[in-house]
Amino acid sequence: MGFLSKIKEHMNKKAPAKSADRKVFAHYMVGITFGQALDVWVHDINTAKQAGIDGFALNIGPSDTHTNEQLQQAYQAAEQAGDFVLFLSFDMACGEWEVNQVADLINHYSNSSAQMVVDGKPFVSTFEGPAWAENWNAVREQTGGIFLVPDWSSIGPYGVGEKLDIIDGAFSWDAWPKAGQTKMTADEDRAYKHALRGKKYMMGVSPYFYTNLPQWNKNWYSSSESLWHDRWQQVMEIMPDYVQIITWNDFGESSYICDTIPEQIVPGAHKYVNKYPHSALRAVLPYLITAYKAGSPNIDHPGDDVAIAWYRTTSIHAGHDGDTKWGQCGSGSAAHGARDVISVMVVSRGPGAVVVTIGDQKYTFNIYGSTPLSYFEIPFDCNSTGPVTLSLNGKTTWGPEITNSCESHVCFNSVAIQV
Repeated sequence: MGFLSKIKEHMNKKAPAKSADRKVFAHYMVGITFGQALDVWVHDINTAKQAGIDGFALNIGPSDTHTNEQLQQAYQAAEQAGDFVLFLSFDMACGEWEVNQVADLINHYSNSSAQMVVDGKPFVSTFEGPAWAENWNAVREQTGGIFLVPDWSSIGPYGVGEKLDIIDGAFSWDAWPKAGQTKMTADEDRAYKHALRGKKYMMGVSPYFYTNLPQWNKNWYSSSESLWHDRWQQVMEIMPDYVQIITWNDFGESSYICDTIPEQIVPGAHKYVNKYPHSALRAVLPYLITAYKAGSPNIDHPGDDVAIAWYRTTSIHAGHDGDTKWGQCGSGSAAHGARDVISVMVVSRGPGAVVVTIGDQKYTFNIYGSTPLSYFEIPFDCNSTGPVTLSLNGKTTWGPEITNSCESHVCFNSVAIQV
């Protein structure tokens, strides 16, 4: 079934939320911002706004000493920028929160002009924390009311459905193919919408996942070759009330779409982040977000025609897999779940062609213009090496070369480029 057919089928079944109510947020890890200056927040908020993102979900832990300072700067920058919202996302997986602590933070920022508000109440979320669920009534009493949309993915949609009296909606962290799977499906999203019985649903969307951090016993790759494209198609199928991009700046898990900030990269991740920018992934967001809010892919997209590509700079056969496992908490080799391809997304107003080269090999793909969005994959192997170029409408950009050289093992992160 094609992209447009899926939209028509969905819209015939049920009218989605009003377009004015739909929002797209990005998950921002505050825990890695120690010593961060205000101008970094200003830059991040401005670049997010340019991509069409409506706000940040600010992930905070209970014991970081820099949290208050960084939240003050975040809200200050968002207030100055205007038309950009923030909300607190309490990370319940990294320590114990006290009710008073949670309530005080909500109260402190609830009157900010940048605070995300629904039905007159500050919007609040979490990363995990179903065991903390019974405390939210006390938080409501101390704050005068909140609009609670937590991520309790550990208990799944049916577990969340048993706690509807506590929440106003739910956020699903299920944004990557599971261990042993090469493709993401929308089955979990449909299950959430059914379980929520009309309450708000915030759908998680991610471009990528790779982490190799022995200090946290994490060395996983989730199949991400087509994930950025596939997941946005599923957004158009599901038409959730909100979308949350996972993440803006989690460098340690390679899910970032922000400009690289070296000071935020956790120890051990530099080797697979420093030469692997993901900023280009944002280039297609103005179209994707506009289409989501409009409820149709057939729109006059904002901005110029654009193409992006993401790819690993070595074949999976160029070296050892580094003991990286396929999928989060998986057991099989990541080499079995990775495909040697250059993935290309194009947003264009009409027919044309996109050209990709790897060394002296040239690949041309026609764009027919039936919908603004096109997707292509170019396979490569150990015999396909050399600089990569991406061309559209007479413009060309150069990307890092694909080689057969691995420093110690295959790096499963990708580099992203745009033209």
